[in-house]
Order: sequence, then structure tokens, then C-alpha cells
Amino acid sequence: MRNVRCIAVDDEPIALAKLKSYIEKTPNMEVVAACEDAMEALAVLNGEGADAMFIDINMPDVNGLDFVGSLRKKPIVVFVTAYAQYAADSFKVAPVDYLLKPYAFADFQRAACRVVRQFELEQKAERPVGEAGSLYVKVDYRYVRVELKDIRYIEGMSDYLRIHLAGYPRPLITHSTFRQIAEYLSPNFLQVHKSYIVNMDQVREIQRMRIVMDSETLIPVGDSYKDTFTAYLAGRTVGKRKEK
Repeated sequence: MRNVRCIAVDDEPIALAKLKSYIEKTPNMEVVAACEDAMEALAVLNGEGADAMFIDINMPDVNGLDFVGSLRKKPIVVFVTAYAQYAADSFKVAPVDYLLKPYAFADFQRAACRVVRQFELEQKAERPVGEAGSLYVKVDYRYVRVELKDIRYIEGMSDYLRIHLAGYPRPLITHSTFRQIAEYLSPNFLQVHKSYIVNMDQVREIQRMRIVMDSETLIPVGDSYKDTFTAYLAGRTVGKRKEK
């Protein structure tokens, strides 16, 4: 999956800088533009476009609610405001979340995970039937057809990838990057480290932020990926955690 392209919109420079910083720190997200008003955001949407928008509600000229409501084609929306009374009205335009100022990075991550999840669903819905089932990997002078379900994990090495497959003694090595191959992967593939993308359907277990693929293969979860990884697990875990 490619990164979610985001717009941050807030008329307060400090609040806008905070939004931009948090997006940049979040895996699977990138900043397309940081805008100080709705008209600036509209120009971006009509130009290069964006997948998601984090937007303040209480802004001069055109507030965030009216702006989003006026859009014919809406990106994924998260409203940001210091006024709790806007919460009920905001959900009339179907945002995926609502951040109440002042919010912490953990609050932002909760909203960001919902944005990424919604983006994954939309990408999957737009993909033609059968496209998500397999891909072709160029190895030397041949093209190897690979079923996505057979990929255990992908290891990044500069401009090369090592694709580890179930039932294959050696990985396939191809000249590519995570960004390029992510376009073809289904939502169960998760980047957990700067050097690893894991097929979560192939995981045996998880021990203290280490992914156990088998008795010989342990994959670490990188610090910058822990919040996204934890959120992924939280939505798929049965049983209570022990209280510390």
C-alpha cells in the first residue's frame, strides 16, 4: 500500500506546525500541503489532490465544517478543534475521527490509524478483481508469478528486496523498493521496521515487540512503527492484557 497523502489545515501557525509534524512522524503517511485556510486547501485538492485531510473547524471566512460539506469529492476527513460543541455537527459530513485540542500524539495516532484503515479499504475496493491475488517479480531475466498469500515477509536492502516465500528454500531477489511493491500488497501486509514488511497472516506469534515467523526467524518491530503495529493488533486481539 502506498502512503496516505495528507493535507493539514489550520489558521493558527503553531497548531498547523503540530499537525504537520505529527503526520510526518506517522508511518504510511506523508504531507502533501500545510494550509492556513480553506481556499488554500481547495487549491491543493483541485491540483495535486490528497487522500486525507486533518482540518480545524473554527477558522475565519470558511469554517472546516462548511468547507468539507461543500466538497463534491471528499478526502478522508479528521476534524480538529478546541470546541467540543462542534462534535455532533461534525459527524453530519462523516469524518473518520474528531480530535479535541489540546491533543497528544497518542490521540493523533488513534485518528491516524482510522485514516489508514479507511484508505486501505478504499484502495482494496478500487482494485480490479483478481489484481490483489498475485504479482510478478522480475528476477534477473525472468518474471516469477508470486501469490500474495505465499509471501511470508519482505526484506529491504537499499534498492533491492528479498521476498521470502512459504515453501521456497531461498528468497527471490529483485531490484525494487518498499514504496514500489507496496502498491501491490493487500492490507494484511504491514511495515514493522525500516527493513521489513510482514504478511501478518504468516506470523506464528509476537513476543515483546518481536515477530516470530518460525523458530529461526525473529523480526523486530522498529520504534517508529510501534504505535501503528500496536493499533493493528488492538483491532484483532481476543483476550485481556495483564495489567502492569
